[in-house]
Amino acid sequence: MLWLSRVTHQPRRDKNMRVTALFIICFCLFLESLGKPQFPEQEKDPKFWNVWAQRTLKNALTLQNLNKKTAKNLILFLGDGMGVPTVTAARILKGQLNGHSGEETQLEMDKFPFVSLAKTYNTNAQVPDSAGTATAYLCGVKANEGTVGVSAAAVRSQCNTTMGNEVTSILRWAKEAGKSVGIVTTTRVNHATPSAAYAHSVDRDWYSDNEMPAEALQAGCKDIARQLFENIPNIDVIMGGGRKYMFPKNKSDIEYPGVAKHSGTRKDGRDLVQEWTNRMKDKKGFYVWNKKQLLSLNPNNVDYLLGLFEPGDLTYDLERNSETDPSLTEMVEVAIKILRKNPNGFYLLVEGGRIDHGHHEGKAKQALHEAVEMDRAIGRADLMTSIHDTMTIVTADHSHMFNFGGYTQRGNTIFGLAPMLSDVDQKPFTSILYGNGPGYKNVNSARENVSTVDYHGNNYQAQSAVPLSMETHGGEDVAVFAKGPLAHLLHGVHEQNYIPHVMAYAACIGQNREHCMAGSGTAGLHPVLTSIVALLTVTPILC
Repeated sequence: MLWLSRVTHQPRRDKNMRVTALFIICFCLFLESLGKPQFPEQEKDPKFWNVWAQRTLKNALTLQNLNKKTAKNLILFLGDGMGVPTVTAARILKGQLNGHSGEETQLEMDKFPFVSLAKTYNTNAQVPDSAGTATAYLCGVKANEGTVGVSAAAVRSQCNTTMGNEVTSILRWAKEAGKSVGIVTTTRVNHATPSAAYAHSVDRDWYSDNEMPAEALQAGCKDIARQLFENIPNIDVIMGGGRKYMFPKNKSDIEYPGVAKHSGTRKDGRDLVQEWTNRMKDKKGFYVWNKKQLLSLNPNNVDYLLGLFEPGDLTYDLERNSETDPSLTEMVEVAIKILRKNPNGFYLLVEGGRIDHGHHEGKAKQALHEAVEMDRAIGRADLMTSIHDTMTIVTADHSHMFNFGGYTQRGNTIFGLAPMLSDVDQKPFTSILYGNGPGYKNVNSARENVSTVDYHGNNYQAQSAVPLSMETHGGEDVAVFAKGPLAHLLHGVHEQNYIPHVMAYAACIGQNREHCMAGSGTAGLHPVLTSIVALLTVTPILC
């Protein structure tokens, strides 16, 4: 009888437990909403919004006086994987890190006067990868996924399709024009984005000869690390990770001695760092591998700098050892101090490369903090340059399957819960979600209850709709922010490969020189004047 009584009351007990669980979840959502900054009282007054809009309008009207000067300096900030949702979420995070609700915050890139969209597809891919896109915004031509510095006539991994299909980058154009050039990245310096600036490779994964098939080596193809030092031998500044690809196989790493995965990878036995050091010893060249060494340098006494701060990619900014590892902002500051000494100006490529890695791993917190750090670097560069002679562009190579929503209230922590339960499975969900990726969790044939895990953790993997070991890129257009000379040429919607053509035109380099009159400081001359200049140049030769 006692057994029967227990059976009879079991359904009621289960129901009570479900009600209790729902109450706890709702209470957690209530607590989540407490302590959030309310929207400012002034925002209730229409005058606040009207005054703000009128002030913005006056600023916009000043842009009618276009900056048509020649760009002495060119800076490209590339947020790898920094799609528009990532920009918006990073803006909110930046504000919240400073004690504000976040939505009204301005990123440094938000202050740029001209914004356009870039179409990111590769020649053979609707949703692109970072190699084909890098070839587009650095070399000016669209290319196949997985290839860098070669046209679409080259086929991925087929070495014999390399020769004759090489395309050069704006970094080379700038160097040939007498400018100093630099590369700063939070990834390996031979990763997809930076490698398109100097390499010609049918496979982005050929980091060193260790990663190349024997037949490719026999056919004469070179690994990307080798090309870094041989293709454009005098790149003035190189900073990032990728140390292990420069040293002989099994050579112990200086920072992680005895850790096999960090040891050198090169089968050819070459020490590319030593070779570089030997070549640059009488040219004010310095090699550094930690923050102390970097910041101890006097930029006035440095003409060439090679900084390799990790065997692979640099650590996420949230996990960075601030005593031993430089931030992206610190690297950018040193790079500009060295490069700006050249009276002809400079070209600098800066990549916030681990935004992409955070998203691939489903770790939105890592990705967004990487984006905020890149924005700090943009701000630092702004303080060190002038809008009158420096064109600065901020963009992304592609987007990700990342988004945030759920009708969250103003000031809701960007990593927090939506203010509701699902009306399907009655469970809470975070505002940030991925379309696919490793965050898909199935617990007892149902979606995981996020209230039972630490969704604020640095490495929390946000839930995704489709299970994948690695989240994928997104295919939508990306934003292009521009300021400085001729920045207004970046408007509307363009193909991604248009970007370096604009930068080259603004700086009178590459194939875009004839419109510039020597000494005029103006890059937008009338075609008739250009013809006269050309005629005067040719006349002495004819005579």
